[in-house]
Amino acid sequence: MISRIDLRGDVLPEGAPLRDLLPRAEFDVEAALETVRPICEDVRHRGSAAVIEWGEKFDGVRPESLRVPVAALADALAELDPAVRAALEESIRRARLVHREQRRTTHTTQVVPGGTVTEKWVPVERVGLYVPGGRSVYPSSVVMNVVPAQEAGVEGIAVSSPPQKEFGGLPHPTILAACALLGVDEVYAAGGAQAIALFAYGTEGEDGCRPVNLVTGPGNIYVAAAKRLLKGRIGIDAEAGPTEIAILADSTADPVHIAADLISQAEHDPMAAAVLVTDSEELAAATEAELAPQVAASKHVSDRIAPALAGRQSAIVLVRDLADGLKVVDAYGAEHLEIQTADAAAVADRVRNAGAIFVGPWSPVSLGDYCAGSNHVLPTGGCACHSSGLSVQSFLRGIHIVDYTRDALAEVTHHVVTLAEAEDLPAHGAALKARFGWKVPQA
Repeated sequence: MISRIDLRGDVLPEGAPLRDLLPRAEFDVEAALETVRPICEDVRHRGSAAVIEWGEKFDGVRPESLRVPVAALADALAELDPAVRAALEESIRRARLVHREQRRTTHTTQVVPGGTVTEKWVPVERVGLYVPGGRSVYPSSVVMNVVPAQEAGVEGIAVSSPPQKEFGGLPHPTILAACALLGVDEVYAAGGAQAIALFAYGTEGEDGCRPVNLVTGPGNIYVAAAKRLLKGRIGIDAEAGPTEIAILADSTADPVHIAADLISQAEHDPMAAAVLVTDSEELAAATEAELAPQVAASKHVSDRIAPALAGRQSAIVLVRDLADGLKVVDAYGAEHLEIQTADAAAVADRVRNAGAIFVGPWSPVSLGDYCAGSNHVLPTGGCACHSSGLSVQSFLRGIHIVDYTRDALAEVTHHVVTLAEAEDLPAHGAALKARFGWKVPQA
């Protein structure tokens, strides 16, 4: 059901050689570029008509218009199951608590008397937030994208989600209800690469979409490829790949919990990755034994869970000790990393690379997916070694404001002129000398 990788022998290699030993899903964004390029070009030239036609081809339904009527949002909220509404409201409340604290403030540094540099943080003017459809429904992704954008102060927020045949070409009603709860009324029935192109190029007409500055949100490989193709015209958060969980555990961990948590991520997608890293042979065996009955009792076994656990991207990795276990999880750079060891908080503090870390047996990844207050839009595919999850910072730009007096500029002019001439850019120095009658002030 799940393979083993035994790293208890020789000294672990460093860097790429260690990463090459670890399980990872195939996710070739470069190959998908040639598939999405004509789609994006078509949207660029034909606008809404192209988005609708590509949606009909891929989603099997032709929406009456790209823009979801405001009445449809209100209806979806009115018809939402009260228990689901209460859960979404609590998810939103907790996410706001966390993300509100992330807002950066303007800070001024006095470099010298009369010379200051101020860094102010300005929200992106307009963003496009992508919410995937496909195998599951993700109102939680609406929350995770919209809340940090709102807390950052973004004025223009548009959401796009694939049209659904069973709902007359509208996105899933729970998606629409989540948008209504958050006060977002600009929603488009578009998915895949065509939705990213819609945001990047904009469209004309009554249901037209103004171009955005930034696109965030997870999606399939074609969404990731469209993001790569259009990056530069738009900012992007990341090229999100299949979801993944890594669990670093020792003999104190409960195999029932471990198995349940591995399955919880495997049910997303047959390419989802589920990885246990442990120094305990007994825990590995107990987890393997526990997986069978839990998988059998699950819902999405044949189409998601079983192929995900059996795939090359999932494994139980045996290590000599926790020190080696930490090296492995840092090399892996998991989207979600659980620490289920003795003194889990201290072990978690030693981790360098992870999208999000879940400490101890009572902080499962599922909590973070919905109601921890953290954000679940996280780097995948090892990108946690250089990238962060979605946050308020994702929607802010830092701008430096330089303000020097005449005396403060005079005091440093000789250094500027010297460095300009050292770089063979004398006009840079001349720009300062012109202010002082073409003479370098005495230091």
